[in-house]
Amino acid sequence: MVPLVRAACLTNYHEVATASGLNPVRMLLDAGLNPGVLEEPDLMIPVEAVARLLQASADASGNRSFGLCMARSRQLSNLGPVGLLMRDQVTLRDSLQMLIRYQSLLNGALSLTLEESGDTVVIREAVLAGGIHQPTLQRVELVLGVTVRLIRQLSGQDWRPRRICLEHSAPHDLGIHTQVFACPIEFDADFNGIVCNKTDLDAPNPTADPAMIRYAQKLLEDSLRLSESRILDDVRRTIFLLLPSGRCSIEKVSEHLGVVPRTVQRRLAEHDQSFSSMLNDIRKELAARYVYESNRALTDIADSLGFTAPSSFSRWYLAQFGISAKESRARRLTGNKK
Repeated sequence: MVPLVRAACLTNYHEVATASGLNPVRMLLDAGLNPGVLEEPDLMIPVEAVARLLQASADASGNRSFGLCMARSRQLSNLGPVGLLMRDQVTLRDSLQMLIRYQSLLNGALSLTLEESGDTVVIREAVLAGGIHQPTLQRVELVLGVTVRLIRQLSGQDWRPRRICLEHSAPHDLGIHTQVFACPIEFDADFNGIVCNKTDLDAPNPTADPAMIRYAQKLLEDSLRLSESRILDDVRRTIFLLLPSGRCSIEKVSEHLGVVPRTVQRRLAEHDQSFSSMLNDIRKELAARYVYESNRALTDIADSLGFTAPSSFSRWYLAQFGISAKESRARRLTGNKK
């Protein structure tokens, strides 16, 4: 099943494309999208087409921060009913948990998780590329930029995270990153996400409206029941979550989802999928991304993909791609990806 995303993800695309010297209508058509999607924010469109559009726009304009530029004007209203539900939660923690619960209604290729340790919170982001060697940089920065914007709308414009972590390498010009994030940024990190203080999540929301929460949540629960792809989204997100721990088995994924392994197997089979093939596909996608888009050490990449030893990763990579990870990176650095 093709992952879909709300057309609202392209909010402000026309303005950023025009300011970057592009013809937005032509760019949309070339990416396989009808320009009319910009006027239909609730329309679900293919994630792959959006990915092509953002990357082509960044390449054609020479603006590596294209996606981040689009994030600068986002509001909770761009999330539709999910934004409405987030706005009226009692605390920021509650708002983020609602975003995580209903993320499949916004973007079928995105996984957000909330991890707490001591006085630190990590809002971790994982993006499915939709294919090997499909760049994700623009989508990753767009989502993180939008998330920071939404948190500031909920907590106040003075809110600052401790740092932003990005798996890819730094651009030559950090002007837009500094403007949007306004905090330290770690490139070539081992995950994409936002690191902040636990106390930030507990601040009360003085404008919370329980009546509006009930109304918005009913709309969203009805939508979830109509979502046939939810099991695939849930399994993908859980694989992303458990993969770095080295404990990504069907038993652990099933335990995380609160069902028995047989149920997961049956539901995946209904979509012509198996757990092992999905796990391997996600590993391949992430391995290609880490090798091509970052300068992280190959030993760190092996850990992130759940391999117990670098040698296991090396053998697996060679079997999957017909070339070693070291040679893949060398070809990237010389501009030859064939």
